[in-house]
Amino acid sequence: MSDDTTLPVLGDLAWAPALKHPELLAEPVLAALTAWAAADPRVAEQVAVTEIDPDHADTATLNELHDLPPEASANCVLVAGKRAEEERIAACVVPASTFADVNKRVRKLLDVRKASFLPTERAVADSGMEYGGITPVGLPGHYRVLVDARFTQDGTMALMGSGVRRSKLLMPGPLLCAMPGVEVVEDLGVSRG
Repeated sequence: MSDDTTLPVLGDLAWAPALKHPELLAEPVLAALTAWAAADPRVAEQVAVTEIDPDHADTATLNELHDLPPEASANCVLVAGKRAEEERIAACVVPASTFADVNKRVRKLLDVRKASFLPTERAVADSGMEYGGITPVGLPGHYRVLVDARFTQDGTMALMGSGVRRSKLLMPGPLLCAMPGVEVVEDLGVSRG
């Protein structure tokens, strides 16, 4: 554990500065965090990583096992559509208590007739990340990164994939919203209720 008091901590997991544990990050995630940290010192201080059992990577299971608040979990889904034969892809990051409004909100943001989830094999191949660990950090540059505006609120946390199933990233929501290339979108996530 770091002596740095700005490092976020959540539940009963052992959190450490992400950049000091490259073995817990997918290569594109490490590269993106390193580049981002060079421009924003908060990254080294406020982005944490923890090792988890990959069999318990599912949001609900992880939250229950490690006493994590469900409102901190962020789900990242990859969505694609075409317009005049041009493929448009976006990563949509929403609170786990919601789901990405693919058929209405995301489709309109991508300006496509139909939007659907990127097939798993393609998502894994394009991102260089493992299924179940895909995160908005380190995605290909042509992907749009759409983040639900709820993460802009002070005090919010974003618990998400690290590019591999055996660890998780944690950072303040406002820092996620400040990541290069992020587009903050109101009502990107729709209530599951």
